[in-house]
Amino acid sequence: MSRAFDIVLASGNAGKIREFNQLLSPLGYEVKAQADYGVAEVEETGLTFIENALLKAREASRVSGLPALADDSGLVVDALQGAPGIYSARYAGEPKSDEANNRKLLDQLLEVPEGERSARYWCVLVYLRHADDPVPLIVQQHWQGEILAHPRGEGGFGYDPLFWIPEVRMSVAELSAEEKNRLSHRGRAMQALLAQLSSH
Repeated sequence: MSRAFDIVLASGNAGKIREFNQLLSPLGYEVKAQADYGVAEVEETGLTFIENALLKAREASRVSGLPALADDSGLVVDALQGAPGIYSARYAGEPKSDEANNRKLLDQLLEVPEGERSARYWCVLVYLRHADDPVPLIVQQHWQGEILAHPRGEGGFGYDPLFWIPEVRMSVAELSAEEKNRLSHRGRAMQALLAQLSSH
């Protein structure tokens, strides 16, 4: 395959690389890990998911010389004025821990009754043709739900055991991987990005 169709993913997550390859290979793209090009993780100093995704994509493209793809995602809880937001992965501090993050979230919502715990998972995807691309492709999608008082389910990761989806009456951690990919914020964002890439 021509290098012109290689894309560097601004992530070290092997699962994400596999997932993006499955989606993008029919369009003639091959997704490579940023580690293959010696791209270090950038400090996420942005104040929004879009800013952080752009920072990651720009650095990956600058170092690799390839088009770059980055995502930034997290949980936004209305009763907490949008927290944990861009700090979702490290809400309870370092080292990152899903269990500690979930515990902190439940503590913060202790006084908030069920029915007033509305929340959204957000995912932003950014595609840069080159490091100085003035018109990056940016898509953002969300997944509406509520925060449970107690975790449910064994699947997923992050806040999935606490994120309740009213229309299917399950937590995300109770969904099959296929169902999660179909319904989720990331799945929707990927489909929106695929539509944009297809038109290019």
